[in-house]
Amino acid sequence: MKQVVRLTFAIGLFLLTVTQGKAQQALPPVLPNFTATIKTGKIQLDWISGFMEVKEMGIQRSLDSVLNFNTIGYASYPTQTRNAYIDSKPLPGTNYYRMFILFTNGRYMYSKTVLALSDSTIRADQKLEYADIKDAAKAMKAEKRAATGKEQENNNPEPKVIWHPSNFIYTTADGNVNIKLADALQKKYTIKFFEPNGAFLFEINHVKGPSLILEKAIFLHAGWFNFELYDNGQLKEKWNFFIPLNYKM
Repeated sequence: MKQVVRLTFAIGLFLLTVTQGKAQQALPPVLPNFTATIKTGKIQLDWISGFMEVKEMGIQRSLDSVLNFNTIGYASYPTQTRNAYIDSKPLPGTNYYRMFILFTNGRYMYSKTVLALSDSTIRADQKLEYADIKDAAKAMKAEKRAATGKEQENNNPEPKVIWHPSNFIYTTADGNVNIKLADALQKKYTIKFFEPNGAFLFEINHVKGPSLILEKAIFLHAGWFNFELYDNGQLKEKWNFFIPLNYKM
């Protein structure tokens, strides 16, 4: 009788072990599920991964989501369940990201591609008007005069015309530069950006969508910037915008 009980217990233990083993094998590893959030002057990637046998995780970026993906960095701790990466120098325009995962056995795979989206906690829809920037603009001008040791000349007074933002290219409360061209799909718009002294910064040869956000980090510093907007080669608007050092929430 004891032998029967022992045999029954052994069989039950064996079946339990096999069942648990199959259950564990049936659970697939968690694929990297990540988000790309547009912050002020940067894009933050956050992801969760269940992979343990990972040698490295590379972060790749592209402007078109299909081609020209380039590796811009690597995860500091690729085997961590929760991880993050900061892209402090996003490209002008729309940024897409994906993960390149290299396993310890030499195999590799790519994650899904995600589009960087605006942070919903920042009031990015509020256009900065003159009242929002006048104090910051005056303070920066005073700092510049103090740094150069030059006082404002009497024959160069403050302009009497109050500055107003463009309806096409302007900064918002998050400090980023917004481009709004409702008919961009039907026309070819080109935009050139300049420093206040006229030094050329960069150009968007063809604006391919009605709405585009440029991260303020692209411009490297706060202050005034000039732009020229062309409609099929013809100058449509020549104006400027101000990027504040601080921004509203």
